[in-house]
Amino acid sequence: MTELPRKKEQLYELIRANPFISQQDLATQLGLSRSAVANYIATLVRERRILGRAYVLPDQRPILCIGAANLDRKLRSANKLVLGTSNPASQDESFGGVARNIAENLARLGAPVALITAVGNDASGRALLAHAEDAGIDTRGALRLDGLSSGTYTAVLDQDGEMVVALADMALNDRLTPGFLATRQQQRASAALVVADLNLPYDTIAALLDDAVRDGVSLVLVAVSEPKMARLPANLLGLRLLILNEGELAVLLERELDSDAALGAACLEVQRQGVQDVIVTRGARGVMYTSPAGVMRLDAPPVEVVDVTGAGDAFAAAVCWSLHSGEADLGLACRRGLQLSAMTIECEQTVCPTLEPGHLDTPPGVPLNESVLD
Repeated sequence: MTELPRKKEQLYELIRANPFISQQDLATQLGLSRSAVANYIATLVRERRILGRAYVLPDQRPILCIGAANLDRKLRSANKLVLGTSNPASQDESFGGVARNIAENLARLGAPVALITAVGNDASGRALLAHAEDAGIDTRGALRLDGLSSGTYTAVLDQDGEMVVALADMALNDRLTPGFLATRQQQRASAALVVADLNLPYDTIAALLDDAVRDGVSLVLVAVSEPKMARLPANLLGLRLLILNEGELAVLLERELDSDAALGAACLEVQRQGVQDVIVTRGARGVMYTSPAGVMRLDAPPVEVVDVTGAGDAFAAAVCWSLHSGEADLGLACRRGLQLSAMTIECEQTVCPTLEPGHLDTPPGVPLNESVLD
């Protein structure tokens, strides 16, 4: 090997060891000029051995989560809730938001993950981003807004930990416009998978779908509530996966879905809008998902309910982790999703604090009942 190719390979190995190494440090260690280092980096980018700024390596391309990050407040009734009067309750505050929750679950699982979100330039916003960074989430693409408060989500839980009602102040996410996302194009293009929640504006969701078709980066959309199903475009071409619950699916199709057969037919109808696959979460009754064999039904494992907040986000994170890992079996991804959802339901936190790499490397130990709809 001649001297020039050898220097390029040495530079590549230094970048592999530290993707954030500066050009000056590379020049010093290799005995090269800054301009020579820049030329080598440009060559590696053209060869697709690194992917732009921060020298993202092809095998380290992150999952990019786009959507809400906010302060979660959970009020849990001490006794059976009585409407129209005061109820004794306990309060807990934590960090939340669908995209942020998914990102933290993914980071705890050991996946490379980045988050594009909008926060106020206030104490809550700074704390949200600091907590995400401590968890291993890249937040450099976040939008920080002066003079605005960060988003909040307040859930009222009954004495059994089941959600009775939730109030969400998510208007800040309307600032995540197509124009803003265009300023993060390089970060989005280097992602292995994009996961977005429906807190984003309609035009932004439509732009993400267009980009998925153009760039060939897989896109997963996660529903957040029945009212926000109006933010989902009718044309879903380019969408790898849509994750939503039964109520959200009924709102999307504007009709009651009162049986498994009706849900299965609804999944196939949504597929005809252009999405490759659909997963419908059903709480304690498990999930339904599309497959080459038809619409499949998968039961949920038994759990001891402590707090259901964040269970759906944990499910989505496990499914996305499987997709990012190259898993083609959506059934296995759903079993992992139910496994992580159960772990989350059985703890008080929105993201299970005991989650760590290796938890989802194999399917759950307890077999789950799976069947195909007739």
